[in-house]
Amino acid sequence: MPADAAPSRPKTVLLWFRKDLRLADNAALATAVDEGAEVIPVYILEPEDAGTGPLGAAQAWWLHHSLEALASSLMHHGSGLVLRRGPASEVLKALISGTGADAVFWNRRYDPPGIAIDKAIKADLTERGLVVRSFAGQILHEPTKLKTGAGGNFRVYTPFWKALEASGEPAEPIPAPARIPSPASPPKSDALEDWALLPTKLNWAKSFEGPWQPGETGAQKRLAAFVQSGLKGYRTRRDFPGEAHVSMLSPHLALGEISPASVWHATRGLSEDYSSEDYIHFRKELVWRDFSYHLLFHFPDLSTRNWSAKFDAFPWRDAPDLLEKWQKGQTGYPIVDAGMRQLWQTGWMHNRVRMIVASFLIKDLLIDWREGERWFRDTLVDADPASNAASWQWVAGSGADAAPFFRIFNPTSQGEKFDPEGVYVRRFVPELKDMPDKFIHKPSEAPLTVLREAGVSLGKTYPLPIVDHGKARDAAMAAFQGLKGE
Repeated sequence: MPADAAPSRPKTVLLWFRKDLRLADNAALATAVDEGAEVIPVYILEPEDAGTGPLGAAQAWWLHHSLEALASSLMHHGSGLVLRRGPASEVLKALISGTGADAVFWNRRYDPPGIAIDKAIKADLTERGLVVRSFAGQILHEPTKLKTGAGGNFRVYTPFWKALEASGEPAEPIPAPARIPSPASPPKSDALEDWALLPTKLNWAKSFEGPWQPGETGAQKRLAAFVQSGLKGYRTRRDFPGEAHVSMLSPHLALGEISPASVWHATRGLSEDYSSEDYIHFRKELVWRDFSYHLLFHFPDLSTRNWSAKFDAFPWRDAPDLLEKWQKGQTGYPIVDAGMRQLWQTGWMHNRVRMIVASFLIKDLLIDWREGERWFRDTLVDADPASNAASWQWVAGSGADAAPFFRIFNPTSQGEKFDPEGVYVRRFVPELKDMPDKFIHKPSEAPLTVLREAGVSLGKTYPLPIVDHGKARDAAMAAFQGLKGE
């Protein structure tokens, strides 16, 4: 081919969906359609040890329903979704052989296992003569491009936010194509049911069905509802778990049912009824996700190694009985128990409460933050390899730009401050629903007559505190001071 000749456009594109399960603002899809290629959408369930699929059982439930929604949406656009299971390189080569596809498009992913797999596949397929193109879109920035003034990588959130904000508005989201050209004889697909992503014996996810609508349509509805009724007052009310001032978009972002650019742009052009503080703080929460990916990209072991090596010597406690009580929401601290039960019942937890329960596990129980990260990874529908790890290390004090270790949340005062009337606790710890506001967050301090009137029997209907917070705080500080002395 002459040096100045333009490369021929691909005739058939394998469009490899990963954590971008949407049609709108999907650069790989839009480019394939714009170039006039026949498009074969495919989703590959890679082996569990690849580390690229759903992070746990809760997210597997979400993935099942999200793939159903994506397949339906593709059908309405004249296409369909091919499901295949196995190592991505082998699946793609089999599809190329069976369809004659001459190109593979995908949107980039930024988790270390995914990067390694994609790099190897791109090199192999390019050598075989295929066109392989990757596109941005999972996060607002590219981790390789956003740098400090000195040309290094960011380790502190505030300068990262300022740099991203100064880089300009994200590109306008791309509309979904009106129609997706499809081959006359698409390849055969696995049956989604055969993947066994849903609970089989005990349907522990039954209660997930109420609060969630997985899929792109559900994401768009959630965003619209938040902008209309939840964004106003977000700056001051987002910390109150009994109120509706959080977006609950995180599960949709985790599997790419909506792009972060679409969320960002939904906060533009709002009327004067909205305070700039509200949407700026909301954007900052969105950018925390970007910052987490920046950290993960440059520190691939974020979920298993302390960012700060000094914490490697921390004397964590091996206490499986306490860990189990924390997991089950049986700690005797109502705000902690409400959070852990919300997690089990809905696959999600309010962000303020995530910080409270994490602080309790790490600093009251002195249990390694990695135990909490693993539990959240398995039980959160919004499980995210970057945000989950970065947030746990932030609370532990071991991460980048982390909260200092001596920031130890008092679970009782946190509950009284952010759930003063016990709305949140009564919802998820119903055995305390008749406790008066004064004692809803400290039933162990309530007079016997108050407990009787509320139908609460400590140690029977509701547990006594599994640790004394004051003593636990002193023990945590002593452990930290000993660490500093080494």
